[in-house]
Amino acid sequence: MDQRFRRYALIWVLILASIWIGDRFIRGVLLTGSAPRAITPRGELADFEQTTIDLFEGASPSVVYIFTEGRGFFGEPRPGGTGSGFVWDAAGHVVTNDHVIENAGRVAVRLDSGEAISARVIGRAPAYDLAVLRLAENRARLAPIPLGSSQDLRVGQAVFAIGNPFGLARTLTTGVISALDRHLPTDSGREIAGVIQTDAAINPGNSGGPLLDSAGRLIGVNTAILSGSGSSAGIGFAVPVDIVNRAVPAMITTGTVPTAGIGVTVAPDELAARHGIDGVLIVGVQPGSPAAAAGLRGTDRTSQRLGDIITAVDGVRVATLAELAAELERVGIGNLATLTIRRQGRTAQVRVEVADISRG
Repeated sequence: MDQRFRRYALIWVLILASIWIGDRFIRGVLLTGSAPRAITPRGELADFEQTTIDLFEGASPSVVYIFTEGRGFFGEPRPGGTGSGFVWDAAGHVVTNDHVIENAGRVAVRLDSGEAISARVIGRAPAYDLAVLRLAENRARLAPIPLGSSQDLRVGQAVFAIGNPFGLARTLTTGVISALDRHLPTDSGREIAGVIQTDAAINPGNSGGPLLDSAGRLIGVNTAILSGSGSSAGIGFAVPVDIVNRAVPAMITTGTVPTAGIGVTVAPDELAARHGIDGVLIVGVQPGSPAAAAGLRGTDRTSQRLGDIITAVDGVRVATLAELAAELERVGIGNLATLTIRRQGRTAQVRVEVADISRG
């Protein structure tokens, strides 16, 4: 009995050992690909993939890479910044963000062909964070970007951003319109109205690049991200194309965009709020301006007498410079606005003409 058990046990051990050795042999030799494998046919691209590819191939020749060179204290050249832009017309005008070329001593543009061409700034609109460059001695064939409209955009609509994030040229990111009619503060103290919010990845270097709709048309200029780290957090902003299409021709013609104002300098909003001032505090009045003609008063630093405080325009309450600027824009250049002011504890109304202060 014990001899038979040992015989059966030995047989099972041999069988299991054969199976183990055979499995190792099959996996290690017979199933191991020692030569390149055959390619599995892919089939046709999905419709949405082909649409995106066609969009990129059609629009990317219009997108440019912008790099700048600054100047040191003694005029010596020093590294500047980089950004994106796009070809506006066949004459060689390129649109980008104003903050991309701000304080630049030299500007160059790399086209889709790879050619780097010197450019000069011919127009700036800090209130809209837009600027126009003019290429010098361009010999390449330019592809102006197709224009769309921002008037009929809808939340959820697909969008595509092309630019040079972190210096990586010709990068495409996709997403949707997350929100519309946002207000974006600028360094000028004003706000850009009607701004497009998108979740398409926008990073440093995308500034000035185009935001496109699914037809490959320009609907906005990427200008800012909302992120503590400086990288995309899924919230980016673009200046709507309807503003761009009004501002760019003006910059090409005159170098500026008409800006509604009355010729005053005002206290920073934070300072006014800190001192409990409810309204826009006038610090200074420009001589010969509409504000001077209307008798508005600025702050007297010697006597520490506060200037006039603007609290409303045509009955609409204003508490910040952005709100004041928006109301003056609504009134329009060349028209009269009724300002409600507070002067030395008394309330009064003053009629003042709204003028173009872009040439200041």
